[in-house]
Amino acid sequence: MKKEPDQSIVIFDTTLRDGEQAPGYSMTLDEKLRMARQLERLGVDIIEAGFAAASPGDFESVLKIASELKNCTVCSLSRALPKDIDAAAEALSRAANPRIHTFLATSDLHLKYKLRMTHDRALEQIRDMVAYARNKCTDVEFSAEDATRTNPDFLCRAIETAIASGATTVNLPDTVGYATSEEIARMVTDIRSRVPNIDKAVISMHVHNDLGLAVANTLAGIIAGARQVECTIGGIGERAGNAALEEIVMGLKTRKDYYGLTNNVRTEEIARTARLLTSITGVKMFPSKAIVGANAFAHESGIHQHGVLKNAKTYEIMTPESVGVKKTDLVLGKHSGRHAFSERLKLLGFSLSEERTEELFLQFKHLADKKKTVTDRDITALAESEGMSESTNTPRYKLESFVVTSGNKMSATANVILTRGDQMFQDSAIATGPVYAAIRAVEKIIAHPFSLDDYHLNAVTEHRDALGEVTVKISDAYGSYRGRGVSTDVIEASILACLSAINKMLEGASLGSGAASKMQHSFENDMLSAGHTDKTNLNSKLPNP
Repeated sequence: MKKEPDQSIVIFDTTLRDGEQAPGYSMTLDEKLRMARQLERLGVDIIEAGFAAASPGDFESVLKIASELKNCTVCSLSRALPKDIDAAAEALSRAANPRIHTFLATSDLHLKYKLRMTHDRALEQIRDMVAYARNKCTDVEFSAEDATRTNPDFLCRAIETAIASGATTVNLPDTVGYATSEEIARMVTDIRSRVPNIDKAVISMHVHNDLGLAVANTLAGIIAGARQVECTIGGIGERAGNAALEEIVMGLKTRKDYYGLTNNVRTEEIARTARLLTSITGVKMFPSKAIVGANAFAHESGIHQHGVLKNAKTYEIMTPESVGVKKTDLVLGKHSGRHAFSERLKLLGFSLSEERTEELFLQFKHLADKKKTVTDRDITALAESEGMSESTNTPRYKLESFVVTSGNKMSATANVILTRGDQMFQDSAIATGPVYAAIRAVEKIIAHPFSLDDYHLNAVTEHRDALGEVTVKISDAYGSYRGRGVSTDVIEASILACLSAINKMLEGASLGSGAASKMQHSFENDMLSAGHTDKTNLNSKLPNP
């Protein structure tokens, strides 16, 4: 008789690995560190920091995050290959609580066409590589890629082999989001009843959202006995994404009467975590996104408004405060002092250095001179903007001043002055519009050609004096870079957003592309040696090139 599983759910966040693989969500090292710190504050149990063998950048990210975070487990993904596992172990060498997460595809489709591997050879590789990982780390997770399309008998053998070789967690991914909830529940039940050593490992779910069932299928796995869930903030990830952390956690909390399960997530940090993700990536949440969308707690219908005013429970099954959404905006003005501003930052959940707080206070005073009132949303936008005090080996461009002339009967002209360290630079440009002219002037100053691939302008608040929030994506020969800027002047916000992206671009260019190219070539060779003989679409198979 199998013992009943624990009543606590382990939250495994893969925003920085699977989430970052999605187009448009790539992050710099500093951005990953900011996100990792917030995930730790959120209370997730495990952070999958990256795929250490995939690139020098991923290796460095895992190494830095593992070195800094002490209150959660830090994990690196690896294929079932010695070189990958060695890279993961090295990147995790400074972690207080390391985990190596190794995987091998088990479905006949993947074994035949991708790996060109027999069942017996796959079991041998699972046995050898899980044991190899266990010799380097006591906490080892094994994933049977494409588990939901794997023959049930072979899946049970694969899981039994992984556990016997030292796996402490066994993951059953619905890699392509194909399964129904009933099939997920049946698979977990089958594993629990047929694998003789299953009591020695935790069953995990990793479900993709190709058919929109990721959260429902994850919860079906939990009901059947899985006790770890792999998820991302906002559900970001490959293709249609992953199961959304906030939806799983609030589902368990809101319907505790049904699930009877607990987890360690501090739900009051959910909204702030989602805001940070959108701030870093520049990709906005869909307004109707559950839990963290702008409309999640908004009511426009008169009937709904009447009900909520009488009793919020009529149309709200959870309170906004339970996920960190503030119902009221407390106001600061131009006469407010440093202490009041600092206390407000703490109240809003920001823990910043004295240098960064002072920098934000000066920005706040500048903003307060332009606006009658400064709301919590304004302060949050300032705090989440990228400060110039970020650690970097390359001097950063800063905006000193700009002048723009424009009209409907004339071309726009912009004169921009930038500083970089102790140097000052000035140039002018003419274009069809003021923002375009300002960006062209900036491009002339930095003398590094780039293209503007994406531009978004949003108002932070509703009033006429609202902060404008601009997010941009630029690209050069080395890659794409995102930036964000806020100001009551949309042209200034546009320049600030561009400079944020430019500084990342120039820092990347100063590092050069040789190391990344060498690592990419090595990774391609490994893919081929592991059975990927078709190079036509090889780049699409890389986890995070």
